[in-house]
Amino acid sequence: MAEIDFLKKFVKASGVSGDESGVAGVIAKEIAPYVDEVYMDPMGSLIAHKKGKSSDKKLMFAAHMDEIGFMVNYITDEGYLRVSKIGGINFTASSFSHVTFNNGTHGVLVPEARTAVQSYSPEKVYVDIGAKNKKEAEKHVKIGDFCRVVPTFEKLCGHRVCGRPIDNRIGCYMIFEVAKRMRTCENDTYFVFTCQEEVGVRGSKTSAFEIGPDYGVAVDIGGAGDVINSAPFAVVLGAGPAIKLKDGMVICHKKMVELMRDIAKKDSIKYQLEILESGGTDTCMLQQARGGCVAGAISVPTRYGHSGVETIDMDDVEGGIEIMKGICETVLD
Repeated sequence: MAEIDFLKKFVKASGVSGDESGVAGVIAKEIAPYVDEVYMDPMGSLIAHKKGKSSDKKLMFAAHMDEIGFMVNYITDEGYLRVSKIGGINFTASSFSHVTFNNGTHGVLVPEARTAVQSYSPEKVYVDIGAKNKKEAEKHVKIGDFCRVVPTFEKLCGHRVCGRPIDNRIGCYMIFEVAKRMRTCENDTYFVFTCQEEVGVRGSKTSAFEIGPDYGVAVDIGGAGDVINSAPFAVVLGAGPAIKLKDGMVICHKKMVELMRDIAKKDSIKYQLEILESGGTDTCMLQQARGGCVAGAISVPTRYGHSGVETIDMDDVEGGIEIMKGICETVLD
């Protein structure tokens, strides 16, 4: 099984979209020994650059480091907090959760009394920090403060783990491991931990425009078709990382798909092929940067996305790391 100590660190670090400095600081410290420079771009994405044997081609890996969360937008006279959602919140999954603020304040996110489950929504939930009234609440939080569901990370049977935000700290962990493990760096390589993906793939747009990669690979979670009553879907846990063919925002470049498949076959790495009818990842912005690039993506099969119990198989993660390491060690023409 892949070493998971760094993954735990990444999961625990705070990083709601638009407020990613916590997780960025953790990743920057850990990846610095393995690259030539680490810096933040103006948007807030973290970029780690490793000089290659050749500077003819630029290779960019992207994994978003932000997570879904909430922002305080109103404090009631009774001291309760109303919140605005940041990203694709499932309020059924989030209700009755323990939340935390960057300043250490804790609370619980709950629905209004007598609200039916199917009616859980931003207007029907609030955060209770235990304050007696508005004056006391304002001593601990203010309008515009971010909060997140308290992170968790647990081992399950075999090599499977669950928690939050696996999306997409697992992708961050994977490209970090590539930087750490690669034997040679044939091309100028950029490991980019993007910001604000959950609110519209924003960070990858600016970082890819700045770097101007010739080749790009995004890493993110995907779906899984092996849960009870799932819609038909060919990707399952434990059968290897999923090489994306298309989703709702991108059709991956055949050259990158073939490169990934060739590396997987050469190194006897199990893999799957992913086709999604909707949704998208940073891949679409890599593909459209400047004059465009040869872009592809690796997805980690994941059960129960955007919940507190996102579940993955670390063997799939390990396979994805090895495929990306193989790309780094390939001379790209």
